[in-house]
Amino acid sequence: MKKTRPIATDHPAARGRPITVAHHEDHQATPAATLVTHTYAALGFYTGGRSRVELNGEWNLREGDVLLIPAGEPHRMLEARAQAFWGLSFCVPCVGADGCAALLAPFERVRDGGSAVVHIPAARREYFAGLFRELENVGREQRGASETLDAVQRSLLTLILAEVDRASSTERRGTGGGVVVDALRFIERTCLGPLTLKEVAAAVRRSPAYVTTALTQATGRSAVQWIVSGRMAEARRLLLHSDELIEIIAERVGYADSTHFIRMFRREHGATPSAWRAAQARART
Repeated sequence: MKKTRPIATDHPAARGRPITVAHHEDHQATPAATLVTHTYAALGFYTGGRSRVELNGEWNLREGDVLLIPAGEPHRMLEARAQAFWGLSFCVPCVGADGCAALLAPFERVRDGGSAVVHIPAARREYFAGLFRELENVGREQRGASETLDAVQRSLLTLILAEVDRASSTERRGTGGGVVVDALRFIERTCLGPLTLKEVAAAVRRSPAYVTTALTQATGRSAVQWIVSGRMAEARRLLLHSDELIEIIAERVGYADSTHFIRMFRREHGATPSAWRAAQARART
């Protein structure tokens, strides 16, 4: 039986901000008919209710559980009963650029076939929930975007990921990766530097055509699209939270030619980096 290709989709907010957080209460959530994938990693910390999710298997979630969704991993909601949870999404290459790649280990284990659910002990839940509340409050209380705001948000994200990593030490491990897992891991760790499809293929010991086909069938996006999405996410972060020149940002996200960067950014966002930055600044005033 042929496996259905997942639909590649992203939440609109994730295209503007490298970190998004919100508390959700869905009393009558509608089950999803189709598997979807995202360019960002996400997690859900359940504070009440129950739900059943498909993500490399089926998982029953209840209070205290954290669902880990790696970037590119097909998933969908199957059933929900008065679920309440904190939802968090973040740019994976941005975290790696901070030198915190080790904190992504729980997500890597999910990709390798390990447990997608981590259980937070009762004694740690109030502290854990407090990190989400503070992360949400920081965005609300500090109008505008600045390097300070960016640093505070990333620090809180680091604490959240550290708590997940701590709780995941006893969860079921994976059995090893494959071409898709290895290619995504390599792209996430290297896409902010010079990187080509040929280099990705060489890293996983397959042909460029094979890697492109495998990634597209598994995630709905090609290898080149994954490289571009990682670069664009970090570029948006730098445009939002710094006053660096476009030429400098282009170099920092892997483009030696700033003209090429501007062209790629406009293709992805419908505006040049300068125009997008100005529009975001106007929206915050």
